[in-house]
Amino acid sequence: QVQLVESGGGLVQPGGSLRLSCAASGSILSINAMGWYRQAPGKQRELVARITSGGSINYADSVRGRFTISGDTAKNMVYLQMNSLKPEDTAVYYCNGNIRTPWATYSIYWGQGTQVTVSS
Repeated sequence: QVQLVESGGGLVQPGGSLRLSCAASGSILSINAMGWYRQAPGKQRELVARITSGGSINYADSVRGRFTISGDTAKNMVYLQMNSLKPEDTAVYYCNGNIRTPWATYSIYWGQGTQVTVSS
């Protein structure tokens, strides 16, 4: 079994910063990519940022230059540093990973989500 657990969400004023963390644990053989997605009320879940095991990174246009994704492969963790936050960044942020286990090839796993609210 694989678990992804996010932390670091909360309430922040516009222009502020937050750092999200996601820890993957369980019967993990390898991870070839991890990412952050978000879902605002009434909207579809969207990609925020993604990093591969080879170090390739991509960002949504709406966050490029403000958010930075990074990973620690030894700890099976991924981080999202969010700066210059805007009210439109308010959403539930989900971590996901493309993970290989002893009983299955690479599959997508999701965390439970962490709320980020940007408001004055």
